[in-house]
Amino acid sequence: MEHLRNFSIIAHIDHGKSTLADRLLLLTGTITERDFQDQVLDDMDLERERGITIKSHAIQMQHTYEGKEYTLNLIDTPGHVDFSYEVSRSIAACEGALLVVDASQGIQAQTISNLYMALENDLEIIPILNKMDMESAMPEEVKDQIVDLLGCQYEDIIEASGKTGMGAEEILEAIIHKIPPPKGDPKAPLQALIFDSVYNSFRGIYAYFRVLNGSIKKGDLVKFVSTDMEYYADEVGVLRLTPEPRKELSAGDVGYIISGIKSSKEVKVGDTITQADRPCEEIVSGFENVKPMVFAGIYPVDADDYEDLRASIEKLQLNDASLTFIPESSAALGFGFRCGFLGLLHMEIVQERLDREFDMDVITTVPNVSFKVHTTKGEIIEVHNPSGLPVVTLIDQIDEPYIHAQIISKSAFVGPIMKLCLDKRGILKNQIYLTSDRVELTFEMPLAEIVFDFYDKLKSISKGYASFDYHPSGEKKADLVKLDILLNGEMVDALSTLMHRNNAYDFGRRMCEKLKELIPRQQFDVAIQAAIGAKVIARETVKAVRKDVTAKCYGGDITRKRKLLEKQKKGKKRMRQVGNVEVPQSAFMAVLKLD
Repeated sequence: MEHLRNFSIIAHIDHGKSTLADRLLLLTGTITERDFQDQVLDDMDLERERGITIKSHAIQMQHTYEGKEYTLNLIDTPGHVDFSYEVSRSIAACEGALLVVDASQGIQAQTISNLYMALENDLEIIPILNKMDMESAMPEEVKDQIVDLLGCQYEDIIEASGKTGMGAEEILEAIIHKIPPPKGDPKAPLQALIFDSVYNSFRGIYAYFRVLNGSIKKGDLVKFVSTDMEYYADEVGVLRLTPEPRKELSAGDVGYIISGIKSSKEVKVGDTITQADRPCEEIVSGFENVKPMVFAGIYPVDADDYEDLRASIEKLQLNDASLTFIPESSAALGFGFRCGFLGLLHMEIVQERLDREFDMDVITTVPNVSFKVHTTKGEIIEVHNPSGLPVVTLIDQIDEPYIHAQIISKSAFVGPIMKLCLDKRGILKNQIYLTSDRVELTFEMPLAEIVFDFYDKLKSISKGYASFDYHPSGEKKADLVKLDILLNGEMVDALSTLMHRNNAYDFGRRMCEKLKELIPRQQFDVAIQAAIGAKVIARETVKAVRKDVTAKCYGGDITRKRKLLEKQKKGKKRMRQVGNVEVPQSAFMAVLKLD
């Protein structure tokens, strides 16, 4: 165990973690020049296209230093605020972390929140200044920021560049010298923490784990504590570029286990593995269940695909433990699932992955957050879906979730950012100048207001400089109303939203205008209305496609034309009674982009 090191890399999105990880893999010979490709750990096409890490990846490296062979386990983490849950799991499996800061951008919001997470877990932090080869690098200023944040010495900060390989040797030295070897007793009963899992259609589920105490051999009978199920370890091994089987893994090791599990419900991330005949005294602590922030309905385009969709979401959940779902049904869309996500990017990624990895065509409804409704009978109901709201006469008050938002930006953009946050019902709590031209703003805001397009707007008004991070801060009473959309007097439940009374009129009007553009013309007039309860607040009409029935009448008495028009009017009326209006998928998506 003296020659073992477990560490993760934490940073804000796009500060160069994956490129730095590539460099360490090349330097330790874990990957050859021939197999090398940029961002080698980002193995999903989606990650490569968007240039972001979505999944945390674990990989083992061998490194010889001063004549001794060291084993280094690296767990790469995502940087986007929506994937902070992945980061917390990676940190729980490590003893140290590399804090990577971009020399041209300085410290940003996600850097700080990931750092606090690492410090809470008592990790040894190694500060690294990345992208030193760029002309726009400001090493002196950014070093000052790191020293202020960490309280370390200037000489502790390693200057590096993932692109050119500068500083990579020093980083490996620092990992060996500064990060402590894992503590644990190889002789004690087995105690291992599952931090990730993936599904393989040939071998079942691979569970990735970190052994804290004891050891696990191939063929052992092991028990998964939270599900109370027992399995034989068909294969255990370490995570190199491809999984490599080993006979035994002992305390401090990071590896995988295959035990022929086919059902996704049997593996829970954060669970403890122990031996069936000699169980450990206590389970591994420090894992909380993930709290979804944004809820949306996911429905199959074809109703027959309902069971396939269930199987796909279950398999996806194995690989993404922060996704939660329960079945629900809608009058407009049939049967589907109410899914909980960590944010809008997370929702978009899940939708993309369902399409690419499982070939599922899905419709996603308007995202919303969960509210607590206090009824006049004294009950408290949790509502994830506007259609689950009780009748208006039974509602005493509605509480909505609030968040504590931290925004770090250049001071030139303070005005527009403040206006954006105040328009979203935010309350300014604090404003600190970190340096002469960097400012940290702290707001208290309703989560419902940032669900739609807050992040995109923040990026555009700050020219991409502002960084944003948030965490829940409790609930407050809110004046909310349910806004319904009616087509020809019939409610489309999938387009209903819960929103603040002040915003409802404006939103209802814009929504009707948008739907008028998107709903195809029918043989009859389609009335699009926005209503709060029984009160209609906005209306647009999609005009009917009409045939000119009077074309054959030239001259003659007006009554002949009128007779034909009356006949047509009767037909249109009958049609409106039996005709139904199809709402295209683009209409559901357009609601998110209303600007």
